[in-house]
Amino acid sequence: MTALKKYQRLECSGLWRETPQDQRREVEVRFGEATLILIDPKSGTALSHWSLPAIERLNMGEEPPVFAPGADSGESLELTDPDMVAALDAVRAAVKAAVARPGRLRGLFLGGMTLVVLAGGAFWLPGALVTHTASVVPAAQRAEIGQRALDDLARVTGAPCDNQLGLEALARLAERVFGPVDTPILYVMPEGVDSPLHLPGDVIVLPRRLLEQANGPEAAAGAALVERLRARARDPIIPLLEHAGLRATFQLLTTAGLPDEALRGYGEASLRAAPMAMADSTLIAAFESAQIPATPFAMAVDPEGKLMAGLAAGDPYKGLSPTPLIPDESWVALQGLCDG
Repeated sequence: MTALKKYQRLECSGLWRETPQDQRREVEVRFGEATLILIDPKSGTALSHWSLPAIERLNMGEEPPVFAPGADSGESLELTDPDMVAALDAVRAAVKAAVARPGRLRGLFLGGMTLVVLAGGAFWLPGALVTHTASVVPAAQRAEIGQRALDDLARVTGAPCDNQLGLEALARLAERVFGPVDTPILYVMPEGVDSPLHLPGDVIVLPRRLLEQANGPEAAAGAALVERLRARARDPIIPLLEHAGLRATFQLLTTAGLPDEALRGYGEASLRAAPMAMADSTLIAAFESAQIPATPFAMAVDPEGKLMAGLAAGDPYKGLSPTPLIPDESWVALQGLCDG
């Protein structure tokens, strides 16, 4: 959403409800690159991250505006700041525009692809179609597709863990690893996820065991860091389109719509997919830049030391006493993310 960069770092106050039954509480609202961040003004703790493209207004035509992070969410946010309301309206308009119009590039490519089909490029067509479609899917639609893929994953794993104190701690860990602006949305599923994985729309899913069986947050932080690297090394929407098939990909390109059946089973396929190998030098540089020790992650995902030995050996913080990534009470809360 390049056109929305003028709103980055926009901040205001708002009234947030975690559930419809809760009392409203004042929060600081920060407009990030891909998320809306709700922060406790007293402690500075991030209470919730909302995916910008998924945000909906609940009371069209009424004042003051009330927003939610999705149609099925119990959270709500009342805003009166005109600049923040304008920013969220601009996001919603961008999402509608992305979904409503295939665009000139799609139309031009459609004609070209038709010629290719007629010319008999049967072996070349599938890969080219997927690659080109991936290149023209806008960020807003990627986020929407990523949330749908997460919903499909939840059919196998159960809904994402949502203990409120744990979610606040998870948001704080995400900010520590990636900074307050370019922050992916982290999820932990209650069961079935053995290895970290990522989905379109900057969604990262972490195994529950990295929270409940680790001695600290470093393993989970490292897993999120490495998944972001993998997501940027290969466009996450490409494997999704390969799963969806040629017809669904063609439909996305020409109508900006991806049918529900195209995503069916992708969550389970993501669980079975082997993680992309990354060069030790790339990983070591990323851990050093983020100031996160690499050894806890390496040992958590490769206890026998066969695949991650180089990363552990090159850990730039090996043998040092690292500064805590998050406070001890946040780590305790994070360990209880999937409790109740």
